This record gives sequence, structure tokens and C-alpha cells, in this order.
Amino acid sequence: MCKKVFKKPNENSREINSNNEPQVLTREQHPVSRKHISTNALKVLYRLNKSGYDAYLVGGGVRDILLGIEPKDFDIATNATPEEIKSLFRNCRLIGRRFRLAHIVFGRDIIEVATFRGHHENASKSQQACKKTSKQSDAGMLLRDNIYGSIEEDAERRDFTINALYYSAADFTVHDFANGIADIEAKKIRLIGDPETRYREDPVRMLRAIRFANKLDMTISDETESPISLLAPLLQNIPPARMFEEFLKLFLGGTAIANFESLRKYNLFKYFFPALDKMLNENNHPYVENFILLAMKNTDHRINNDQRVTPAFLFAAMLWYPLQIEINKHKKESALTPQDAFFAGLGDVMGRQQQSIAIPKRFQAVMKDIWILQDRLSRREGKKAYRAFEHPKFRAGYDFLLLRAQIEETQDNAGEVGSLTELAKWWTDFQTVSHETQTQMIKSAGSGKSGSRRSPRKRRKPRIKKNNSDSGQSN
Repeated sequence: MCKKVFKKPNENSREINSNNEPQVLTREQHPVSRKHISTNALKVLYRLNKSGYDAYLVGGGVRDILLGIEPKDFDIATNATPEEIKSLFRNCRLIGRRFRLAHIVFGRDIIEVATFRGHHENASKSQQACKKTSKQSDAGMLLRDNIYGSIEEDAERRDFTINALYYSAADFTVHDFANGIADIEAKKIRLIGDPETRYREDPVRMLRAIRFANKLDMTISDETESPISLLAPLLQNIPPARMFEEFLKLFLGGTAIANFESLRKYNLFKYFFPALDKMLNENNHPYVENFILLAMKNTDHRINNDQRVTPAFLFAAMLWYPLQIEINKHKKESALTPQDAFFAGLGDVMGRQQQSIAIPKRFQAVMKDIWILQDRLSRREGKKAYRAFEHPKFRAGYDFLLLRAQIEETQDNAGEVGSLTELAKWWTDFQTVSHETQTQMIKSAGSGKSGSRRSPRKRRKPRIKKNNSDSGQSN
């Protein structure tokens, strides 16, 4: 092992060594290898190095390799400015206002390159005066952060010690500025610097601490954990679009249940789903928590087995019961038809939800289809079953029905009390039997033995003799 030249952490926070000297691990002292790094990331590193710039693989890519996890993202830090990066890569696009970043695009693969961050107090007067370069809110939140500095300053600006790790493709060394390797070995999530100050700079760090702890099977250090519940209201200042991105990372990363429980523990969940959080706290809605836990369990299972998922399904589950409350309210207060009450409730729920998470319209459309199908799947007479079966989102609606059936023993379907379990089994069977058997199942459902009691007999009177063999009210 190499000699550590940085000071040990104090009781309150993990600080960068006063001499800004990192622990440097040579090739023989760490497992990070170019074979673990994507070809496109290496191309970016090599070109920056050949052009005279310093460039390092940084953060999660290095951390995950050290943990024996296959990295999903390869982020790069460099002393080249965004404009200099763009001049080197024709496939580069610059993004971001709060943080100016370069995205090097290789088809679907995007390598994110950031210029070393500097300290705002070290910025020149002209930089500090420029709102496009540096801006901070009265609460301490960074609104603009385009002050550039050295690698040492960049390490100090990193959020957690386990992310202040830099790998050089030039000499194959790993630079550890904040005892990150020691925290990896101790399985600790620890902020660099004063936790309260760092959370005020960017409240999303509270969410990141939870996500990393659950993803990496680590624990949050006491000093990093302590301010979270107190500073939770700072999440109200995060734009809904950014909260959507954080939702994806928390709930579509394979650890949705663990993250949900942690968010509830630290009183952070309500900043994602205020109406749902209220229902959970009231504790008089018997289905709600078990239903969303089951939805998250299924989502985690699919993700961990490399199956496709859509955020729309989980959003539909999260907002299903708040939607039912609004629908029932409109039915009682305005005497609306079921369809009008549904759309009125839908408008209310989505209007409020968008203030917390900006759900893109493409997902809202799928959510609406899933919800509408819950009613359509209960109406199976005539050609309605086939129409529902041919709906583009039938499978999502059917899967949603299965979840409901597992949690609710009975549920009011289109004004009638029927067994959701029976309805779910009917649709399960319907998908596997022959067309002739499907026809018999639909006739049986239309006669009122299961599902809707609306009978189509009157319309079929002229064909009674022709269909006299309909003995089949199916067994």
C-alpha cells in the first residue's frame, strides 16, 4: 500500500488535505484498468491528453470499478474549458446553464466532460460580477456555477468522498483527494466539507446520499445524515424538471423500495408526491402503501433482470389512489358522469403533481391509457373485449389490473361490486385460448356471470334462431 499524505477526517466532516496533495495509487495498487472503460471514453481522454490538456475519468466510473461494479457512465474532468473541448470534437454539444458541460456524442453513447470547478471566493471580480458565470441564492443554493479552477479545487467541489477519485489514462494512476478509497472500504457515504453548507448549495445532494447508500449497500455517516430531515424543505426550491430526473434515478435504478423507505424516513418523499404522501400519513387507506410497494417490487425485479420498464407505469401506480379520491369528489359535488368525473379528476391530480415533478407528456399519455383501461377491462360484452385487447397499451393496463387484484380483494368496477381477482383471471385466460373460446367467454361475461351486467340480448333478438346453439353460457 502507498503512504497516505493527507490528514485523517475530523469528527464533523471529511476535508481535503491542507496541502492539496492526494493519495496517488500506481497501476499496481488499484484494479482500475482500461479494459473496464468504454472505448468512447478512452477516445476522449486520449484526444484531450494529446492536445495538451489534463483529463481524468472521475467520480462514479472510478468508484464503481473499485467496488467491482460494471460502470454505466463514464464522466471526464479536464482543465480544458467547454469552448476548448468543443473545438476538439465535432461531435460535441455544450449544455447547461447552471453547470456548463460538454457532451461528446457517439451515437447513443454520450460522454460527459466537465471543466475543473473552482471556488467562488477565488473567482476574479469580473467573474463574480457576471451572473452568467456565478450566482448564488440568499439560501446558499448555487444558481450558476461556471467558475473554473484546478484539479485540487475540483476535488473540493465534489459532493462525496467516494466521488473525489480521478483516474489518469496517461500514467494509469488513481488520485484520491478525500480518503474516498478508505470510505469505500468502510462502506460509508460522507460529504466533503460542512454537510449543511453543501446541502444548501445543492439540496439534491440529500437525494444522492440516499441513492448511493442504497445502490452501493453503504451507510450514510452520522454527520452527513444529521441535517437531512431539518433541511428537507429546501427541495421545494428544486425545479420540477430536475425532480423528474431524480425520480428516474431513485425509482428506476433497481432499488426503488429501499429508496422509497429512506425518503419516507427523512421526510423527503412528499416533495415528489405530496398527495400520495398525505394519504400514507393519514393511514386510513388500506390499499395504498401495499399497492405502490408491490409496483416498485415488480419494477425492481424487471430492472434487475434487464427487462424494459417505463416510468409511466410507476407514475400511474403512485397517483392511482389520489386520482380515485378526486374522481369520487367530483361525482359527489358535481353529479358528473363517470367519464366527466374521470377527466376532471385527472386534470386536478396532474395539475398539482406537475408542480412537484414535471412528467413529460409522452408519459402522461401512457398513464392516462393505463387508468382508462381499468374501466374498459371490466366491460367485456359485445366487441368491447376485443377493442380493449387490441389497445396499444393493453399489456400495461392488464399488468396494472394484476397488481390491483393482488392487493384489493374486491373493488367497485364501473358501479358494480365484482372480484378483481376473477376479472384478472378472465383476462389472463382470454389471452391464451382460441378465438372460439374467446367468443364464448365474451358471451358469458355479457350475460352477467362476471363483470358488467349490461346485457346485449335485446340487440340480438333478430338473430335468436340463428344463434340458438348458444347453450354455451360458458361453464
